[in-house]
Amino acid sequence: MDDLFDAPAQPIPRDRWDRPLVIPPDGGKPKPYARCTTFVSALESHHTLTLWEKRMVALGLSERADLLLAVTAHRDDKRELNKICDQAKEAARASSAATTGTALHALTERVDRGQPLPALPESAADDLAAYTQATRNIEVVDIERFGVEDQLCVGGTWDRVFNIAGQYYIGDIKTGNIEAPAMKIAMQLAVYAHATPYDWTSGTRKPYDFTLNQERGVVVHLPAGTGTCQLHW
Repeated sequence: MDDLFDAPAQPIPRDRWDRPLVIPPDGGKPKPYARCTTFVSALESHHTLTLWEKRMVALGLSERADLLLAVTAHRDDKRELNKICDQAKEAARASSAATTGTALHALTERVDRGQPLPALPESAADDLAAYTQATRNIEVVDIERFGVEDQLCVGGTWDRVFNIAGQYYIGDIKTGNIEAPAMKIAMQLAVYAHATPYDWTSGTRKPYDFTLNQERGVVVHLPAGTGTCQLHW
């Protein structure tokens, strides 16, 4: 493929449910494909997530007397209570880890594209130094490529394609916990390993000129703020 490291010129079109719109292999009108992250969520238990959200609401309320008062004032208004719970979660900084992880993910992309990095907090600089060290012997072949698996009608963007000792693997960068969602991560990499790069500007599939290993993928575990990075098959 040409220009592997070029960023997409425009975002892929999506429907109102954020599903990518893909022209079928035999042509015709664009069809909504399931997002890969949604598809693999079939293997994910939401029980632990629900308990975590409850804890965040409790912590947020404990720090915000105004929100506790608002609960009392709107105890019969479900819509308003939902808003208050969202505010309580934010007060407990429930989204801060996700925001940090997204930023760190984007910075690793700059590293692999050979682009200069901006001035960074010390913790982020340590994380990126660990990432650079852990991946020093790996050739990055492709970055942030959208592809489709037509038999499953699934589309998504994989983080990397790595060349390791002449074998090509899907690579995925994770900045949070990888133990609880291990099966979900494995399924995600498997879908990507069987997918084909898709150019939505022309509606065509553009296979790689090499074969992706469909037995293994590489998880780059870069837990935010720890200054560590480990590679896992």
